Amino acid sequence: MAETENKLSFPKGFLLGAAASAHQVEGQNINSDWWYWEQQGKLPKSGQAADHYNRFEEDFGIAQTIGLNAMRISIEWARIEPSEGQWDSEAIEHYKKVLKSMKAHGLTRMVTLWHWTLPKWFADKGGFESKAGIEAFARYAWFVAQNLGSEIDLWETLNEPETFAQQAYTLGKFPPFKTSNLTYLRVIRNLILAHKQAYRAIKAAYPQAKVGISKNFSYYEPFRKYNFLDQLIVFFADRIGNQYFLEKIRKQLDFIGLNYYFFNRVRFDFIWGYREMNLNSTSPQMTSEDSQNRSDMGWVLYPKGIYHLALELKKYNLPIYITENGLADTQDSRRHKFLQETLEWVKQAIIQGVSIKGYLHWSLTDNYEWTNGFGPRFGLVEIDYATQKRTVRKSAEIFKQVNIPA
Repeated sequence: MAETENKLSFPKGFLLGAAASAHQVEGQNINSDWWYWEQQGKLPKSGQAADHYNRFEEDFGIAQTIGLNAMRISIEWARIEPSEGQWDSEAIEHYKKVLKSMKAHGLTRMVTLWHWTLPKWFADKGGFESKAGIEAFARYAWFVAQNLGSEIDLWETLNEPETFAQQAYTLGKFPPFKTSNLTYLRVIRNLILAHKQAYRAIKAAYPQAKVGISKNFSYYEPFRKYNFLDQLIVFFADRIGNQYFLEKIRKQLDFIGLNYYFFNRVRFDFIWGYREMNLNSTSPQMTSEDSQNRSDMGWVLYPKGIYHLALELKKYNLPIYITENGLADTQDSRRHKFLQETLEWVKQAIIQGVSIKGYLHWSLTDNYEWTNGFGPRFGLVEIDYATQKRTVRKSAEIFKQVNIPA
C-alpha cells in the first residue's frame, strides 16, 4: 500500500508516452530536401538513423515494456508523395503497419503530418514560401486522412512552425539556408494558412478526427523581478513568441500540443531596447543554480516552467498534451530527477484546473538531432549506432512508478 501511495497519480485516460519524428529515426529518405542537402555536405548525414523504419515493432515493444501507453510519431511527406501528385501506395501500407503495430502494443497513436523535412519537389518550388505550398500541404493532409484516418487517434498538422521558420529563414541553418526577415514573416503567414486548410481537409475526409498542432513554448521571466520594463518585455516576448501563432489558429484547434525546452530570463536595455539573457550558453548573467542545472547541450533545466506555461494556456479552454519535453543526457545522470520534477509540475497544473491530457517525452530512442547530428542523446533508450542495439536507460523506470487508473 505504501508503494502505491508514493506513486505519482494521473487521471484515468492520461497519456504517458514518448515522441519521435520520421527523419530523425528513419533516415534514408532519398526524396526529401533534408536528405538532398546531407548528400551535398551542408548537413550531417543521417544514414539509417535509428533504423526505426525497419525496427518499429521492436521500438513499440520497448515502449510498452517500460510502461508507456502512447507514442507520437510523424509521417514522412516525401515518402507518401515522392513526386508532385504521385502517391506511393507502398509508403501508405508501411505506415498502416506502423500504426497497427502501435495499437497492438497498447499505444494511443498521435501522428504529426509535418516535422520539418519537405519533399524535394516541394522545396524546389519554394516550399512554404509560396501560397501554392498551402494547397499542396492541404492536399497531402486530405490524402493521409482518406487512407489512414481510421488508424490515427490524434492528429497534428505542424511541428514547431516558428522554430523551423527561424532556423531556415533568419538563421540560415536549415534548408533552404536563407537569412531574410521578410521571407520569414511570409513563411509564418503561410504556415498559419497551411494549418487552417489542412485542418479543414482532414475534417472533410475524416470528420471525427481530433486535430491540433505541436507548438514550441518558452518560459520567460524578468531578469529584475520587480522592474516594470523587464516585466513589460516578458509580456511582449510571451505574446509574440508563445501566443501569436496560436491566436491565429485557435478556431481550428481541437487540442494544443505544448513543446517545452527553454527557460529565458529577459531584461530591458536602454541601448538595445530588449535583451534576452541567454541562459543556454555561458553568461555572467546566470545564477549559480542555472549553471549547475544543464543538459549536455547547455540548456538550463527548469521543470517548473511547464507549470507556468500550462496555466497560461488554460484560457484557451482546450485539452493540452505535452507533446515534447526532454533533455540531452548521455550519462543518464539527470533525466530521472528531471522527469520526476516535470511530472510533479504537470500534476500541479492539473490540480489547478488545466486540462492536461498527456505527457510525451522527447524522445523514445536516441536519434539524429538535425544540425547536431548524432551527438546529443535524448532517448529513454540508448542506441548503439554501429549495431543498432537498443538498451533501456535506467531513468525510464520512472514511468512504471506512475499510477493511471484503468
